Amino acid sequence: MPDAPVVGIDVGGERKGFHAVALDLAGRCERFASPEVAAVVDWCRDLGARVIAIDAPCRWSLNGRSRPAERALAAVGIRAFATPSAAVAAQHPFYRWMLSGAALYAAIEPTWHLFDGGTVGDRPVCCETFPHAVACALAGRLLPARHKRTLRRALLAAAGVETHVLTGMDDIDAALCALAARALLLGGFHAFGDPVEGFILVPDGPAVSRPGGTICHRP
Repeated sequence: MPDAPVVGIDVGGERKGFHAVALDLAGRCERFASPEVAAVVDWCRDLGARVIAIDAPCRWSLNGRSRPAERALAAVGIRAFATPSAAVAAQHPFYRWMLSGAALYAAIEPTWHLFDGGTVGDRPVCCETFPHAVACALAGRLLPARHKRTLRRALLAAAGVETHVLTGMDDIDAALCALAARALLLGGFHAFGDPVEGFILVPDGPAVSRPGGTICHRP
């Protein structure tokens, strides 16, 4: 790609694997999919990705209940799966996609520093994001679960993203993650959570007001 891109990654279980979308500042996309962590990391490294945003928990829950980031999103009406402790995740098949995400972070963090709430600077960085929260931020309102493929593709197009490259829902969600990565790079984002159990990053956008808070304002 002509300039150092950002990357968004949608995480699945062992069979589904990883779907990644690289996005440059002009909205041009490049997509990649693999079940192998090493292949995804090598692709990001070959691209020279500045920021990587991942749709999977970056840290396990310390007390076995939802993390502060998930509770903060819930306070503004955006529900996400509660992240368990690592021990619980290892025992239940449902959490295999989170285990895949943990393996990806372990491979990425030696090169891309995990966002800790501070300034990004010039070093490569990675972060956690959530496509549904990104879509709500772009829309300026809470979105329903139905028709999400059509709604999310339209939001990406309105953000200047080349949507014809995106062939499926996994690609669409990865592209939404890439917009969160771009927001972190450019400085227009809101971070839900804390440094201990991790932040979930969402781009700035029209405020989504709910009882208990507002999302998508610059911190």
